[in-house]
Amino acid sequence: MKKVTFKKYDQGQIQLFPPRLDERIGENHPVRLINSIVDNLDLTDLIKQYQAGGTSPYNPRMLLKVVFYAYMNNVYSCRKIAKCLDENIHYMWLSGGQYPSFSTINRFRSERLKNQINQLFTQVVSMLVDLGQISLEVSYIDGTKLESVANKYTFVWRKSVEKNKAKLEAKIRFILEQIEEGIAQDRDNGEQEQAPEIDSEELKERIKKLNESNKFDKKVNKAEFKALKELEKYQEKLEEYEQKLAMLGDRNSYSKTDTDATFMRMKEDAMNNGQTKPGYNVQIGTENQYITNFGIYSNPTDTTTLNSFISLHYARFGSLPKLICADSGYGSHENYKFLEQNGIQAFVKFPYFHKEQKRSYKQNGFLVDNLFYNPKGDFYICPIGQRLSKIDKKRTTSSTGFISNIDIYKAENCQGCPLRGRCHKSKDDRIIQVNHDLLAYKAKVRERLTSEQGLYHRSKRPIEPEAVFGQMKFNKQYKRFRHKGFSKVQMDFALFAMAFNIQKLWKNMATNLKKVCLTFYLPIFTLMHSFELKNIYKRRFKEQIA
Repeated sequence: MKKVTFKKYDQGQIQLFPPRLDERIGENHPVRLINSIVDNLDLTDLIKQYQAGGTSPYNPRMLLKVVFYAYMNNVYSCRKIAKCLDENIHYMWLSGGQYPSFSTINRFRSERLKNQINQLFTQVVSMLVDLGQISLEVSYIDGTKLESVANKYTFVWRKSVEKNKAKLEAKIRFILEQIEEGIAQDRDNGEQEQAPEIDSEELKERIKKLNESNKFDKKVNKAEFKALKELEKYQEKLEEYEQKLAMLGDRNSYSKTDTDATFMRMKEDAMNNGQTKPGYNVQIGTENQYITNFGIYSNPTDTTTLNSFISLHYARFGSLPKLICADSGYGSHENYKFLEQNGIQAFVKFPYFHKEQKRSYKQNGFLVDNLFYNPKGDFYICPIGQRLSKIDKKRTTSSTGFISNIDIYKAENCQGCPLRGRCHKSKDDRIIQVNHDLLAYKAKVRERLTSEQGLYHRSKRPIEPEAVFGQMKFNKQYKRFRHKGFSKVQMDFALFAMAFNIQKLWKNMATNLKKVCLTFYLPIFTLMHSFELKNIYKRRFKEQIA
């Protein structure tokens, strides 16, 4: 029986020629693509942040390569990146055998890249345009909410602050009236000045004046001094409320540990218990499943983000997309007008678009959209033939300041109408409110969405941004932010978007290479295979005859 012999195993073996790291890395490995892309990036503005003198810093191009590859492999922690530099051959090759600490990586990511990240993102997307992967003329837009790293239970609500501030102002007014009334009585002055609106700075000045006036007044009792001391405490609390309201801005809430994060309802709430969490509204624009534009917002609704998102696209690339496609969350009068004014072909659904396509909706003659309208006489006709005349008009202002003109129409007489129960439920005659400008925009959008081109873009939209969000949250495990504040959150997502685009490019290149191989080599292989089979059959036929 032969003895098993193993290959020589010597951990202390000395090699005359040490191996090169790149010999162990495949030619089509993604690290080579990252290396090539970063080498072609313009890092002039990034390099300007470094100052001469002291210890030589690590090359920012090397650090950028390492961070890109880490984000491609779902490694988002600086400590884990530093660990990979010690253990992973691909990280070693990208770093050139250098081992920066986790604090160095974190400082580079949080401080150095914070102001230059948008420029780098623009360069990466421009490279994709040059490679023919995207055109920047089409943008599929959608948004999702990502949870912040902030504490879930340290929140500030606008209603609570306003309520407490109003109570505090009432207390302050009462004390001021008492003090001023007492001073007026002591000085035989029956006239009282009306207390102005409460403001922390004005209150501070009034307390100062009262203290100065009472300084040499021997008749002032202890109660008035006690009231002044209480006012000083209230003044500090009033300043706190004013700071909170200034921090809130247009929002309804924020987290104390991350003041830029707003409490929102997250879709991943499986129990559907309505729990709100601090987070950010992430808006992206995609083309061929590449992230071509992104924006971070504190507003939980998508409707008010479209205008600034499109403007952000122009700021980055110097041009606007010729066509955008989005769901009904972006359908509003303001957005339709903005897109038309900028010459953008919009395939943006409005609320109840799918409901309007149903037969039951179209055949319901009592709905406002289905009533006959006479544009010359400016009146509507109800199903029974009664006229609804214009009686008034009003203007509404949205949260963003957009003004809409609404016309009000009223029926002449609904008393005794046999169809009244089906028409409306009010006790008086029927009144309808119509925004004619919005109806005109909806008619154009409806025609555009139901066209052949509209059906194509509507079918493609779910596999564009929604597919990217699916890959981001489940394949890449990017479900929450790991930084606090708008600037750092934007930096983190920009790094993720660039790494995502590079990985997508590598996959597309690998797929195209496979297609090329199949196109050129498969027919040859098939021909050779058929030729061999033919020879085998000829050989067997000859053997049988013999």
